[in-house]
Amino acid sequence: MGSKKTAVALGLFDGVHLGHRAVINAALAQRKNGLSASVFTFEPDCVLRKSGGASGYIYTKSEKEILLREQIGVDDIVSPLFESFCGLTGEEFAQEILCRQIGAAHVCCGNDFRFGKNAAWGAQELMEFGKRFGFEVEVVGAVEYGGSIVSSSRIRELLLNGDIASANELLDSAYFISAEVTDGNHIGRTIDFPTINQDFAEGQLVLRYGVYSTLTNVGGKVLPSVTNVGVKPTIEGVRRPLAETHIIGYSGDLYGKNVDVCFKSFIRPEMKFGSLDELKAQIKADIQAAVNIS
Repeated sequence: MGSKKTAVALGLFDGVHLGHRAVINAALAQRKNGLSASVFTFEPDCVLRKSGGASGYIYTKSEKEILLREQIGVDDIVSPLFESFCGLTGEEFAQEILCRQIGAAHVCCGNDFRFGKNAAWGAQELMEFGKRFGFEVEVVGAVEYGGSIVSSSRIRELLLNGDIASANELLDSAYFISAEVTDGNHIGRTIDFPTINQDFAEGQLVLRYGVYSTLTNVGGKVLPSVTNVGVKPTIEGVRRPLAETHIIGYSGDLYGKNVDVCFKSFIRPEMKFGSLDELKAQIKADIQAAVNIS
């Protein structure tokens, strides 16, 4: 990373929500002191490890990097494999990772930040290591919104309930998926509504099954769309949850391409239809609802 000194934000940052952004913004603010702004973050599946598999993570590694690099604009992201540093003591983490590898002069974290083997060290110990190893520590308080603390678990709950509007407020940007378009069963084409299929990653939280008003970025052009999240109960044999998006007014082949779909609002729960004609009629109604929303 060269000899340039760094302000580094530490955290899992699953969701990159308002509370996380406060920590990251504290690191960005140090640019005025000639420091570059870095994020040291953990792999998304650390969420599964912390919760014993009970919580899915909000964003994949690549989605998190889109937010950190493109939206927030950090200079560097350090995201090593958990196995490569989980055995370090707090002192080793401060000396080896923060000082030697990252060149930290200023370290920012939340007041609940834990590090080192078995997460045995916290913000107070980090301040003591800072005095020993020559970096300042800035502990950023929790952020409140709507009367309670912004947390990833609160956002997960909102997503599982389909309350996308509230989740987006806490995330400070629209919840989105960024994934490769996979080959589907082409049912959409046969009923005049071609769709793109995108899989959720293994271990990733799947938001409430149902239909959402969305915006899809196709080659830099943002187009209105309708997305069904679920298992396609009308179609036999499909059981893996996925996001299936009809991009309104668009025709073109996107297979194999990486596409970003931003979620705006929940339209209705997933339903099973008696026939493809019923499904077709409902999709028409969904498209109208999405157009009215946008």
